Amino acid sequence: PASARLPGSSPRTHRESHPDVDALRMRERSLIALMLTLLCSVPAAAQKLVPGDYVTEGGWGNLTLRQDKSGTLHFSIETVGANGHSCSLEGELRDGRAILDALDEPCVIVMEPTAEGVDVKADREACRSYCGARAGFESFYFRPPAACAQRTMARTRSAFQRLYDARKFADAKSTLAPLLTQCERWLDPLTKGRIRNDLAVTLHKLGDLAGCRAVLEPLADDAALSEDELLELYPPFDAESLMPILRATQTNLKLCREK
Repeated sequence: PASARLPGSSPRTHRESHPDVDALRMRERSLIALMLTLLCSVPAAAQKLVPGDYVTEGGWGNLTLRQDKSGTLHFSIETVGANGHSCSLEGELRDGRAILDALDEPCVIVMEPTAEGVDVKADREACRSYCGARAGFESFYFRPPAACAQRTMARTRSAFQRLYDARKFADAKSTLAPLLTQCERWLDPLTKGRIRNDLAVTLHKLGDLAGCRAVLEPLADDAALSEDELLELYPPFDAESLMPILRATQTNLKLCREK
């Protein structure tokens, strides 16, 4: 019979396609897609450049954003590259862009904010006059935790030195140690080496020889090199800058050997 069907199946119905209904459904789908696109783009659009201090991973570059009374955003960038070469530039930002005078054509810099910091891009050739041959400034600049801001770390190191000079070694250790545990990502190699040696001698004063050796371990291989070997490994200026730190590391490793 015409009404018979397979077990478990359901009756089928036949629907005629109507042009007006199909067009309405297409418009609904397009509207939904547009709404989803707008919703997904809101977080990015909401990001804006925020005044403050920013630093590259490894601490070789610093970006400062400052807003004046008129609301204009000013920037300055200072970076250090290989062999003591550096970049130094500053100016005004308009809609995330800065245009600086250069030799042949303007140096155009674009700063894109994200949740973690600022991505700085530029026309490399046009901006070369602001940098030494072995330096650059294009990079991502992070907004570090408050304890790891440059000025805060300088105050922390000064407080450590006062405590150490007063022979309050336990307090000196608890003051300085967080700079390595919390801020190492944003420390440049020279600052990091000095902090490691300062912490090592403090641990030595506290009788923690194993802790002293552990904190110096990342410097031990370079500290074992001769001056000629360092000059083969690093450019001259960098080797000269590292040498006092590595010689201090050698001395402190000897102090912290098991007796």
